[in-house]
Amino acid sequence: MTSNHTDCHYCLQSLRGRKYTLREENAYCVACYDSLFANACEECKQPIECDSKDLSYKGCHWHERCFRCAKCSRSLVEKPFAAKDEVLLCTECYSDEYSSRCFHCQRTIMPGSRKMDFQGSSWHESCFVCQHCRQPLGTKPLITKDKENYCLPCFEKQFAHRCYSCRKVITSEGVSYHDQPWHKECFVCAGCQTQLCGQRFISKDDSPYCVDCFSKLYAKKCAACKKPITALGGPKFISFEERQWHEECFCCRKCSASLVGQGFLTRQEDVLCHKCGSA
Repeated sequence: MTSNHTDCHYCLQSLRGRKYTLREENAYCVACYDSLFANACEECKQPIECDSKDLSYKGCHWHERCFRCAKCSRSLVEKPFAAKDEVLLCTECYSDEYSSRCFHCQRTIMPGSRKMDFQGSSWHESCFVCQHCRQPLGTKPLITKDKENYCLPCFEKQFAHRCYSCRKVITSEGVSYHDQPWHKECFVCAGCQTQLCGQRFISKDDSPYCVDCFSKLYAKKCAACKKPITALGGPKFISFEERQWHEECFCCRKCSASLVGQGFLTRQEDVLCHKCGSA
């Protein structure tokens, strides 16, 4: 640049007929400007002269010829690049060194492209889709089965169990009864509708009953104590002429001696041991 400025602001040499650079309205010859104000190149450490292009990135500066990939040395001017530990790399070299590989297609996930992370693996956004309908999953709820991902509607159609009672899909832990799946809240006593999950119950005609309802509706009554005889009260009971007794209740009416395994006599509704019955 030539102008009517007469002297360099720093060295005071005449600028007549010479190139110079203005800074804050002061004129400097090229040599003085470069020594005072030029940025040092990160690559070659030499000043970037005022007549050279100064490329900057995050506060650092390069000559245009020095702005290259640190691995393959290809120019990065007007090309996409990535930085790792303050080192510049072209996208290809960065991908080879640091980029994740897609769990589905095993290809590199290029810097700048959207990456989906799921269960410790990375995916291209276009590869992270429902295995059945092939629609992108993005951040939608999903279920994984046999290492494949499914959106909830497709998983329910393909694999989910339906409750034997309400016929709706079981999406959480359920109950199996007679080889049929049930919601916990649907598995209830056929008599009083109390939930039976985790409780003792008795099956009658393929229907589950709580102990109280089964006893009231179906259990035989002990001829002695009049309480229901159920398997839950003990596996053994005594039966005689359409009457039943708990094993511990089958005793002589007079002396209360146990008659289990012993001979006995009957007198009307009473059962007696031989000694009391013969008296």
